[in-house]
Amino acid sequence: MDVILKQDITGLGFKNDIVSVKPGYGRNYLIPQGYAIIANESNRKQLAENLKQAAHKAEKVKADAQEKAEKIAKIALTIATKAGESGRIFGAITTLQLADAIKGEGVEVDRKQISINGEAKELGDYTASIALHKEVSAEVKFSVVAE
Repeated sequence: MDVILKQDITGLGFKNDIVSVKPGYGRNYLIPQGYAIIANESNRKQLAENLKQAAHKAEKVKADAQEKAEKIAKIALTIATKAGESGRIFGAITTLQLADAIKGEGVEVDRKQISINGEAKELGDYTASIALHKEVSAEVKFSVVAE
């Protein structure tokens, strides 16, 4: 008996896989629990269409992330903060400050996507990585200057 899995099942397969199972397992467990549907012709066509649409949406999301990465690569940020005589700043530059500075340049980025390379606790130049998509990331350079 062939079934289409509706979710990942350990030892059997992943979501949207078509797998062969024993008829009793499919009829008595997988289908009543909502883990699978029968892989008849109409369900196979519907699965193919859903996968095609999902691939199209994923490609659009990736293209949008690539476009945003190109915009971010052109940005050079300057963050002004209070600093002592020795060049150490009070506290550290955070991802929230970076997200606000990038937003000021016209690009919306979630602070959770940003990771600062090293600790920005002194005046100087730094870089940060921004994970926009699982396959797309961008580097942004920023300078920390005294107010």
